[in-house]
Amino acid sequence: MKKLKDLLLLPVIFFLVWGALKIYRIPGQSKGAMAPDFVGYMADGDSLRLSDFKGQLVLLDFWGSWCGPCRQHNKELVPFYKKYQGVSFQEERNFTIISVGIETNKNSWLAAIKKDNLEWKNHISDINRLKDHVALEYGIKEIPNTFLIDGTGQIIGVNLSIEKLDEILAKRRQK
Repeated sequence: MKKLKDLLLLPVIFFLVWGALKIYRIPGQSKGAMAPDFVGYMADGDSLRLSDFKGQLVLLDFWGSWCGPCRQHNKELVPFYKKYQGVSFQEERNFTIISVGIETNKNSWLAAIKKDNLEWKNHISDINRLKDHVALEYGIKEIPNTFLIDGTGQIIGVNLSIEKLDEILAKRRQK
C-alpha cells in the first residue's frame, strides 16, 4: 500500500516542481542575445522603433518617476549622456539612450523627466507599470534596469554601473 501511495505522489511532486520552475523562471534578455525589436510611443504620440537605431550604441534604460533608486540613477546618467554626445565610436555612429518609463501616471512621468533634466528625446511609456509591453519583452521585474545594445542589435551589457558603462564606451571610442 505504501508503494502505491509513493507511486501516486510522484506525478503530483513532478507537476508541483515543474509549475514552480515555470512560474519562477526569469524571463528576459541576457548578454550576447539579440535585443528584441519593439515599437514604443513617446509622450507626443510619435512612435519609436529600436531597429531605427541600428548602427548606434543604445542604452535601454527602464526606470520610474516613483522609484527612488531610479531617480538617483538618473543623476548619474545625465552627465554620462553628456560625456558621450557627439562622440564617434569604432563600430557605431554614436551613443543614445532610450528611456522606458514604468509608470501609471503620465504627468508624474513627464514632470520627472523635466526635473531630472533627462535631455535625450527618446522617452517612451505605455503608462501601464510593469505591464508595459517593452518591459514584458525584456523580462523586467525590477527597476532601474539597463541594457547596452551595440550597433548590430546585440546586447553587450545588462545592469551595468555607470563606471562599467564608461569603461565599455571608452574602449569602443574611435581613436
